[in-house]
Amino acid sequence: MKKTSRFFAALFLYFLLLVAAYVFHIHYFSVNVVFYSAIGDAVVAASAGGFLLFFLGYFKVLNSFEKCQMLCIWLLAGYAFAISVPTVIDRSLSFYILEKLQQRGGGIRLDRFEDVFTKEYVKEHRLVDIRLTEQQQSGTIVIVDGCVKLTDKGRSLETISRAFRNHLLPKKRLIMGEYSADLTDPFKNSIQAVDYGCR
Repeated sequence: MKKTSRFFAALFLYFLLLVAAYVFHIHYFSVNVVFYSAIGDAVVAASAGGFLLFFLGYFKVLNSFEKCQMLCIWLLAGYAFAISVPTVIDRSLSFYILEKLQQRGGGIRLDRFEDVFTKEYVKEHRLVDIRLTEQQQSGTIVIVDGCVKLTDKGRSLETISRAFRNHLLPKKRLIMGEYSADLTDPFKNSIQAVDYGCR
């Protein structure tokens, strides 16, 4: 029973450290990519928590193996936090829809949603700028003489994502009341524009 209470105390301690590291970081330091920043905060919190875990007498009831397991749990929880909270809120079109509906008094005509996305969402969230910044920071693209180009890393990731999309995304996905496989090959019916290509 004592070990269980110490386990939950350690978990609570980690979440306090994680929130403190995240809030301190976003308020006082520059952030290149929200996800990477939040992962870094998770590692900082786990390091600080690990120090307390191994050197505070309060946790001496836990043996070294259990403390190492705790560190692994913390790192996994930190990753889950990074990808599920700040990254989702930062990038989520679903949350944008909710926020936009609230901003517009609770309702928007269905036939005007395309305008909301193309005329408002892209500008309000600086969608192109932020996604290009993230891709540059990830090393998947470079911008040379006004031309955005894939790197070798970008080509490799594209090959993996394309294969996953074609073979492992749902073939019968509900989209506006109908089941469709459209998103397993979204370029199938796209117009092949050549006016913005570059080499």
